[in-house]
Amino acid sequence: MKLAITRFIEEGDFSEEAIESFFAKYNFPIVEDTQVTFVFRGEVDRVEIIFWIYGLERNIPLRRIEGTDIWYFTQEIPFNSRIEYKFIIEKNGHAVWIRDPLNPHIARDPFGANSVCKVGYKTPDWVFPDPEVREGKLLQFDIYSSNFSESREFVVYLPARFRKNTKYPFVIFHDGFDYLNYSSMKIVLDNLIHRLEVAPLIAVFTHSPRRLVEYAASETHAKFIKEELVPWIMNRFPTRRDPDSRCLIGASFGAVASLFTSWRYPGFFGKLLLQSGSFAFTDIGKSDRGEVFEPVVNFVNKFRSCLGKHAEMVYMSCGVYESLIYENRSLYPLLEKAGMKVKYEEVRDGHNWENWRDRMRNALSWLFPGPLWFVYE
Repeated sequence: MKLAITRFIEEGDFSEEAIESFFAKYNFPIVEDTQVTFVFRGEVDRVEIIFWIYGLERNIPLRRIEGTDIWYFTQEIPFNSRIEYKFIIEKNGHAVWIRDPLNPHIARDPFGANSVCKVGYKTPDWVFPDPEVREGKLLQFDIYSSNFSESREFVVYLPARFRKNTKYPFVIFHDGFDYLNYSSMKIVLDNLIHRLEVAPLIAVFTHSPRRLVEYAASETHAKFIKEELVPWIMNRFPTRRDPDSRCLIGASFGAVASLFTSWRYPGFFGKLLLQSGSFAFTDIGKSDRGEVFEPVVNFVNKFRSCLGKHAEMVYMSCGVYESLIYENRSLYPLLEKAGMKVKYEEVRDGHNWENWRDRMRNALSWLFPGPLWFVYE
């Protein structure tokens, strides 16, 4: 079957009426099975597309349909994929990055927003607000850290129907403010707890002003989490005291910080949730990841050469469109070899907050199953 853009070109009618009819007929990008056609319309000199997909050419030029201001590019994308992208538009020697003007689907992150293409992917229903769900509370605190010699802000989530005479497990999110802002974590927790898929828990959302330093296998950060933040939480909220009720969560460098802190204090954190971890290492030679990764490489190399069981359960996930997929695939069997119970998930997505959001149901219901799973499993 010919693609829509091919039929349009072969018909050869580029009148304004025909063009308006073409654009009114389709949603953009045009998804036909696994063939996706990206389209831009405008009087410019050049159009390129940037996919956040590791392995594809970085800047891919769009072709102009002769006699029109329509530009297009077709890419085969596997089914059940979710990808983020931008256009680079050049005119009179000036280039700008923009989102796809024809595509209403966007995803936000700390650097702005990207356009989103969905090929068989559907956003989970549990990431949207549900008027029937009772909401938990977010409470903001700060403590003075002697390790950092400054105050640190964080947010505590208390589940709906929170009771002071009930003991709760608790989780600590690295990059917690980003999880709240870009992964809708309050809504996710409210929904999953309401659905009885995840046990009621307390969540602590931390934030680092120097994450690339503090999350890169830093002793100072690990001490802050274990010796200052955890005691503060346990002294002020009704938390359970066993290690299996404590979990560290993080994505990218936050996953490194979680793994390092658990490794540095073996047996203290019974559970880990590691997403798209920046677990760079070297078998021989030097790493090509750059200077900021050097502490991470040193840690992961040491971790790989001297395995030990420092946690009981580890959930890992990574997108197959990420440059870190090899490192995560390599770490998974090592954790199992060390005696930990590991669940590993790969998805057709990239290094982004919605990918990490979408894994939360599988991750949290496995680490902290609610009554629903006890009934059906």
